[in-house]
Amino acid sequence: MVLVWAVPSLHTPMYFFLTHFSFTDICYSTVISPKMLVDLLSENKTISFAGCVMQFHGFAFFATAECHLLAVMAYDRYVAIRNPLLHMVVISRCICQQLVAASYVVAFLSAIVYTVCTFGGSFCGPNQIDHFFCDASPVLKLVCSDTHSSEIVFFITVAINAVGTGMVILLSYICILHTVLRMNSAGSRSRAFNTCASHLMAISLFYGTIFFMYLQPASSHGSLDKVVSVFYTLVTPMLNPLIYSLRNKEVKDALVKSRRKVLSHW
Repeated sequence: MVLVWAVPSLHTPMYFFLTHFSFTDICYSTVISPKMLVDLLSENKTISFAGCVMQFHGFAFFATAECHLLAVMAYDRYVAIRNPLLHMVVISRCICQQLVAASYVVAFLSAIVYTVCTFGGSFCGPNQIDHFFCDASPVLKLVCSDTHSSEIVFFITVAINAVGTGMVILLSYICILHTVLRMNSAGSRSRAFNTCASHLMAISLFYGTIFFMYLQPASSHGSLDKVVSVFYTLVTPMLNPLIYSLRNKEVKDALVKSRRKVLSHW
C-alpha cells in the first residue's frame, strides 16, 4: 500500500484497486487474528456480547467488500487486456473512486443485514461458542427462538453478494482468456496465463470456502467448519500479497528502486 502511494508509476487503476484490496485483507484478518491468538495463549477464552457483535460485523463488512473489490479488479483486468488504449478512459480515476465507494457501501449495508439476522434472536441457553471467532453458524446455534426466516434472509444476501460477484469474476476471466488465446506472441500468452492462473487459484480458495460456510443451513455445519474458516480468514489473506503483488514485475521493480533511494538517502 505504501509503495503504491509513494511510486508515481504505480498510480494506475489496477494498483488503486489493489491498495483497497490489501486494506480489506488487513482489516478482516485483524478483526479475528489478535483475539484468536490471545485465546490460544490464555485460559480465559471469553468475549463480551457487544464484542462478539462488533467482531462479526467487522468481519462481514470487510469480507463482503473484498468480494466486490475482486469483481472490480477482474473487470479492470478485462478492460486493460481487451482495450489497452482506452483503459484509462473507461476506468478513469473518478470511476475507480465510485466503484470502490460502491463496494464499501454495499458491504456495509450487507454486514448490517448479516448482523441483524445472526444476533437478532433470543439468547436464553448456553453462551459458549464452539469456534475461534464469532461466526454466523456457531452463534445461530445458541439462539433459542425460531431462526428459519433469519437464515433465509442471510442465505439470500450471501447469494446476491458472493454469487453475483463470482459471476462477474468468472465472466471477466473467460473474456480475458478468450482475448489471450488470440494473442500472436507465445511469451505474452504465457505471462497472461500465469497471472490468470494465480489469481484464479486465490479466488477459488476464497470463494470455495465462503460458499461452503454460508450457502448451507446452520444445522448442517460441523467440526470441519473451523478448518475451512482458517482458509478464508488467515490463509487467503496471507497468500494474496504474494499472488497479487510480489509476483508482479512492476511492483518488484518499484520496490528495488525505492529501497535504493532510501539507502542512498541514508
